[in-house]
This record gives sequence, C-alpha cells and structure tokens, in this order.
Amino acid sequence: MTDDTVTARDVAITPIQDLNLQKDEIPPLLLAAQADPYSLAGLTRCNKIVVAVEELDAVLGPDFDVADENERNMTVGSVAKSVVGALIPFRGVIREISGANKHEREFQDAIVAGVMRRAYLKGIGLKQGCRYPARPATDADRARIAKAREQAKLVEQQAEYQKDVVKDREKAAKKAADKANK
Repeated sequence: MTDDTVTARDVAITPIQDLNLQKDEIPPLLLAAQADPYSLAGLTRCNKIVVAVEELDAVLGPDFDVADENERNMTVGSVAKSVVGALIPFRGVIREISGANKHEREFQDAIVAGVMRRAYLKGIGLKQGCRYPARPATDADRARIAKAREQAKLVEQQAEYQKDVVKDREKAAKKAADKANK
C-alpha cells in the first residue's frame, strides 16, 4: 500500500494506471477504518489493541514513530514515476475521464482513515498502559527496533552470500562433471 519501493514496472504502468485499466483494490481493513475509525468493539485488552495496530501496520507500513529515514523519503523510483506521468499529454484530463483520479482519491481517503485509526488505537493503548506497539514507541522501543532491523539485514545478507556460495559450488561441480565426461 504505502511501499515506496518503485520498480521499473511501476514506472512503465503509470500510463495504464492513468487510464484506470489497473486499479488496486482498497483493503477491507482500510474500508472498515473509514466506516468506523473510532470503534473499540472487541478491543478492551492490550493484546487485542496490539493485534489491531499490527494489522494496520501490515497494510500501511511502519508508523511515523518507528519509520526509518529511508521509509520517509522520496525514492529515485517515485521521482521517475512522476516524471513519466508528467510527460503524458493531458494526463489530468485523461485521469479524470477514466476515473483514475476518483479511485486514487478514494484510496488515499482510506489510507488516511487507516492512519487515523492506528493513531487513535495507540492513544487508547497509551491511556490503558499498554506496551508498544499498542502505544507510541519510546526511545528505547526505537533503539530495539533499529537493532532488530540491522540484525535482519545481516541475516538477509548472509542468506544471499550462502546462495551465491551454493551457486558457485554447483557451477564448479557441473564444470568438473563436464570435464570428466569429455
């Protein structure tokens, strides 16, 4: 939903989105947030608030209290997508006629409702004395999250390295087998 990682495919389909030929469905969780952003039905305990906030995080991405700098800044891909969109003549008119603008506004409204609901739930969690993520992150929470992200990044890098090692070994084994068969 709020993933700022823009791929070459995203840039290429900008004209398709302008014609409203490809539109993302609004997640039901965001539609529910729009319908009743301040509902506390079934959310009387901290663990229930944690689940509700985590569900919103899964759809919306990290909240501002824990988002790192990369998650907040404009990416090269999003700039490229904007440039491609700017090159399309009469883009605004095309988007309005095709309904793409209407769908985008509806989607943005749903995202705003989801963000508001998450903030509201965190406020309720804070009032009830809940732990993060059912309340805003403290400095200690942010430090713990940053450390966990670094560890996850290292694990991912190690996994990539292991894949490369396996590929290299497979290539060497194939080369040796081909040489032995000659």
